[in-house]
Amino acid sequence: MHGWEEGIVVEHALAWWAALIGLALAIALILKKLNTTYALLVGAVVGCLIGGASLASTVGIVVTGAQSVMGTVIRVIAAGVFAGVMMESGAADRIARTIVERCGERLAIFALALATMVICAVGVFIPVAVLIVAPIAIEVGNRMGISKLALLVALSGGGKAGNIISPNPNTIAVATGFKIQPSEVMISSFVPALCGLAVAVLLASVLKRHGTMTTLADLEGGGTHRSDEDLPSIGRALVAPALAIVLLLIGPIGTMLHITLLSRFQVDAMYILPLAAIVGLLVMRQGRHVLDYCTAGLNRMIDVVMILIGAGALGGLITNSDLPQQIVGLINAVGVPGSMLAPISGILMAAATASTSTGVILGSNSFGHAILTAGTSPMAAAVTMQAGGTVIDALPHGNYFHVTAKAMNMNLAERMKVVAFEALVGLTMTIVATVLYIIL
Repeated sequence: MHGWEEGIVVEHALAWWAALIGLALAIALILKKLNTTYALLVGAVVGCLIGGASLASTVGIVVTGAQSVMGTVIRVIAAGVFAGVMMESGAADRIARTIVERCGERLAIFALALATMVICAVGVFIPVAVLIVAPIAIEVGNRMGISKLALLVALSGGGKAGNIISPNPNTIAVATGFKIQPSEVMISSFVPALCGLAVAVLLASVLKRHGTMTTLADLEGGGTHRSDEDLPSIGRALVAPALAIVLLLIGPIGTMLHITLLSRFQVDAMYILPLAAIVGLLVMRQGRHVLDYCTAGLNRMIDVVMILIGAGALGGLITNSDLPQQIVGLINAVGVPGSMLAPISGILMAAATASTSTGVILGSNSFGHAILTAGTSPMAAAVTMQAGGTVIDALPHGNYFHVTAKAMNMNLAERMKVVAFEALVGLTMTIVATVLYIIL
């Protein structure tokens, strides 16, 4: 296996144990509250050096690994325009409120889960989606006597379902890793997402009288709750996401229906998301805020971009080691088909980094070749790996755990109780995706 940068070549694969030590060190540093990007970079450098790479070769491996994620980084930066418009204009907030109001109190838990799913599906990050819906959930929970545990299971489960069918960084990352269009991953993940939504609603319904009951005092930990007068109408709020979804799906739908004219429409998300955002902004008559919203969106993407670069560097270490081959050998030895490597690697890498996006970056970059060699198609690999990345990604060494705890005014013990139920939602989507695209 080779790694190179500016003429530097690694002639032999690094030892698998060195890659594991580098990964373990990165996790330990994250748990010690070191910035995630630096933790990933330190893990990559230490793993390379103890694995036998020279100082010069280590630079080559780390830089080449970081370069491998630049396609994802550019698309994520472009998606920042869309995310900024949806969040700052109030469009996402309006969509969430409308869903909850139309469904009524009888379907309150379903409405809250669906609202978070839709907000996530139209391109808003899952922690931000939970922050948007949380104040509404707390008000509903206080009025109907629903526990905070049940509410966060509904919100987080719905968010996970929306996250795998959205033009978010995780979808862009896994699609780029397997060299397919994000829209293909979005369409193929729709059935698993619906199953995840159903399980989230079922679990939340069972748990609504368990745990600490919700009170209006919990709103202090929630996000900003705007008045109705400050929000655009639902029709105007839907223009940007509707246009983005239509444009993203034209090519894949044309291919599925064998319509040549539509199938030739292969415009990258890098163009579509900013375009849809600007059109939506003009329709909402907020064009004067375009610079402010773009800046806000970019600011929200900076942390993601930096983590992706760190993940790429650590992925370079794993790719230049024989760890993927060792794991494939272990899987074969215990009788698990090699085709299961995609969902398994998604689960393990996302758990290690407490991040779906970082997990699929590491999974696709580090195990992509082995997964495809095992006979798994790029689309099946992308869909099952991303679904696997939602199983145990909400752990305390990641930001999502703490952001959602604050949104629902939960202490550490209360938030930890949610993790098992979040895992059941993610596992459901992973099993459904695996059955649909690998087993059948």
